Amino acid sequence: MVSSIPKINPKQETDKIGNFITETLEKTRFKKLIIGLSGGIDSAVSIYLAGKVLSPENIFVAHLYYFKPLTTLIQKVFSELKIPPQNQYILSIQKPVDDLALLLNPLVRFNNGRRKNIPSEEDQHKSTLRKANIMARVRMILLFDLAKKHKALVLGTENKSEHLLGYFTRFGDAASDIEPISHLYKTQVYQLAMYLKVPDEIINAKPTAGLWSDQTDEGEFGFSYLEADQVIYLYFDKKIPLNKISKKEFPNAQKIINFASKNSFKLKVPYFI
Repeated sequence: MVSSIPKINPKQETDKIGNFITETLEKTRFKKLIIGLSGGIDSAVSIYLAGKVLSPENIFVAHLYYFKPLTTLIQKVFSELKIPPQNQYILSIQKPVDDLALLLNPLVRFNNGRRKNIPSEEDQHKSTLRKANIMARVRMILLFDLAKKHKALVLGTENKSEHLLGYFTRFGDAASDIEPISHLYKTQVYQLAMYLKVPDEIINAKPTAGLWSDQTDEGEFGFSYLEADQVIYLYFDKKIPLNKISKKEFPNAQKIINFASKNSFKLKVPYFI
């Protein structure tokens, strides 16, 4: 069984997405967009697409970092797209994230302030994931506040692979007003990135949500995007049952579908009466 993700026509896709962005802005009576630029491929492709149909003064960009800012790379994108200095935000989210994480984590309190419990390994893992979700939601708060300030819509960066795998934070990185690449698998996003001439440093970097030091998407998954895309394409798009998907070709097929199934509730919330 050979799974082949359909190749896109990058020019046609760029034109289609550009029309979608333009029509959405006209329909909502907005003229501006703001995007959170992480330094990853999805946000880079999204902003380059926006740059095809909007003038630079109508694009606002926020690099909201927790660890180290990718200043050189972010400034390169600003320069290539001619984003005006007044439209650029490079902000650390470390303090609000740490303050919220401290507020919400169980503590043993002493007279002189705060002293953390010694957590179990399971609690440490949960705490790391909770803090990662706080990061995504703090970024969402800042993006939507800046959108309000500048009368802009928030441009999302979610791709189809992340969506079907449920690899996003509810009301965090999945929160947006407009999603330009949500119909594209990760491997298709790379095709578009090369056509749009996204910087090589971004294209060649390992995908990461930047949620903890040295975190990578594929390291967290335990499988590659290339394999995941092929499996979820067969399973979701072609409706091929899991037991019909070749374990020899796709040794992680079960793990991939289990990952998606575990997170499938995210695609349905909120539940209404």
